[in-house]
Amino acid sequence: MYGDEATIRRILTGLGETWAVVGLSTDRRRAAYGVAQVLQRFGKRIVPVHPRAETVHGEQGYASLADIPFEVDVVDVFVNSQLAGAVADEAVAKGAQAVWFQLGVVDVAAYERTRATGLEMVMDRCPALEIPLLR
Repeated sequence: MYGDEATIRRILTGLGETWAVVGLSTDRRRAAYGVAQVLQRFGKRIVPVHPRAETVHGEQGYASLADIPFEVDVVDVFVNSQLAGAVADEAVAKGAQAVWFQLGVVDVAAYERTRATGLEMVMDRCPALEIPLLR
């Protein structure tokens, strides 16, 4: 398993207040849209990251993690597995404290590389499913 219960709890209840959601757009049919709503409902600030830099759920979007002009705590990754490793590397460069790969997003090398830098990481899980269980 890539993300034990203690790590999930730390990310969701402690260090993760500002979440950059990579792949979040205004497309309501996409999982990122609903997950971002749940995160907001539980008090998280979401930051949409998408090439179109759209405003979503009332939050200004940015084309890339590097474009965000403030710190983010968690980078939540909704891109496909082939692109996820590069996003994890960008999260490390951005100074995030944690990376979360969504359900179906798996890159074991990226997981190991990210953990080796000292960041918390969860892979192939969904925070929208986990966070209600912690309250």
